[in-house]
Amino acid sequence: MRGASVGRVPRSVDIVIVGSGFSGLGMAIQLMRSGRDDFVVLEQAADLGGTWRDNTYPGCACDVPSNLYSFSFALNPEWSRTYPPQDEIWAYLRDCAERFGVADKIEYGAGVTSAVWDEDGGRWRVEVEGREAISARVLVSAVGGLHVPKIPALPGLDSFRGTVFHTARWRHDVDLTGQRVAVIGTGASAAQVVPSIADRVARLDVYQRTPPWILPRVDRPTAEAEKQRYRHHPAALRLARALTYWRLETRGLGFTVSKRVQPVARRMARRYLERKVPDAALRARLTPDYEFGCKRALLSSDFYPALQRPDVDLVTSGIARVTPTGIVDQEGVERPVDVVVLATGFDVDANVSQLQIVGRDGESLNDRWAREGANAHLGIMVSGFPNLFLLLGPNTALGHNSVLFMIESQIRFVLDRLRLLDAAGARQIDVRRETQERSVRDVRRRLASSVWLSGCRSWYLDEEGRNFTIWPRTTVRYWWETRWLRRSDYRLETERGRARPVAALRDNPYRVM
Repeated sequence: MRGASVGRVPRSVDIVIVGSGFSGLGMAIQLMRSGRDDFVVLEQAADLGGTWRDNTYPGCACDVPSNLYSFSFALNPEWSRTYPPQDEIWAYLRDCAERFGVADKIEYGAGVTSAVWDEDGGRWRVEVEGREAISARVLVSAVGGLHVPKIPALPGLDSFRGTVFHTARWRHDVDLTGQRVAVIGTGASAAQVVPSIADRVARLDVYQRTPPWILPRVDRPTAEAEKQRYRHHPAALRLARALTYWRLETRGLGFTVSKRVQPVARRMARRYLERKVPDAALRARLTPDYEFGCKRALLSSDFYPALQRPDVDLVTSGIARVTPTGIVDQEGVERPVDVVVLATGFDVDANVSQLQIVGRDGESLNDRWAREGANAHLGIMVSGFPNLFLLLGPNTALGHNSVLFMIESQIRFVLDRLRLLDAAGARQIDVRRETQERSVRDVRRRLASSVWLSGCRSWYLDEEGRNFTIWPRTTVRYWWETRWLRRSDYRLETERGRARPVAALRDNPYRVM
């Protein structure tokens, strides 16, 4: 798929969207559907898709059921399985871009290096690598949360003479057949990769730092009769989606409202482990010593069986160093290796800091967050950075439901504020500092007693152990919080000063509290 040519990108646009994954495409589509077509999507890669473009490793699939892993306005009756594989999700995104007419709004190879707020002009100056800058009234950051690979600092890794790559940068030109392979990590990507390659390699060593809690993945192909029913009766697909949503939301109450569900889930995971791994010694090494949910719980029905193959070895003694031909563990045992696969997740800190965004008074967003920690009002707006909206910003990721629900709530939030700008005759909107601080205090207070801060180390936490990743309440609550627009929470300004009160306008479309 190709986007607009370089010459067609306007020098000045109303809205710039950075990123073309689910959040960026969803924002673009809803702008177009609301009658706003003066925008451009800047994508640094050669194609759209974000996470689902980059992660092409064997076995890559979503851990959210397919009927819930799609836009609510573009349900898909064609999913082949209960849990959609990567190629189908990527194809779905490309189809949405074409179907809703935003494909030509995407500019590829357009890496944004910085965005600086011009107070006098009331616009963002967006610098694009190798291209002329773009002036925009509104800036939407849709860079996503999981796309900067985390490379572990393993001593000697640079000296390894074999092949090394991260799961998010899978080397399809490297044939693993008959090779001695080491997979570093036992998280979500490893749980999918290991069973997918175990029967092809000569030897597979899986290096585990911390065992995950695992529940069975109840996956099956979608019958053609089921697809036909969804094609001809969209209401049936919406009902299936709603039932899936409420099932996951109810399950999430154990993380967000009541801790009574956690012991039940832990017992289920223990029983599954006991049933799938009869060897007591191996089972002991695979048993977590932390609360269920503290780290991301996995869904897999083939990871435990793969680890029990005679040609697979689970290494739990830690890595001391990498040699030119192998890996030495903390007990001094060296295992020869031809290929090292890094299943080590993503650098969440880099996700939020990679854009150099400078707001009022020359303050950098990175500097603000370095002092205070990454935070934003509902994860979307930051005081002192007018007309800036973050999609999947701080504390908006989930541990129990579909993040697409969060994305659509955020998109609606942005559209409502754009309508507020227009209705008030304003050129800029900024969330008040006290509003943001109140929002952040509530999130941190709820996180403090949550399972996500119960003592384990996870990708949810930064280097100082602070959780700037997870939304600690239900998705219903997030929907409610982003639905209502309180005029007093924002500063609206025109070129000449304060904007006129929204309440004074006729046909006011807002629910002002």
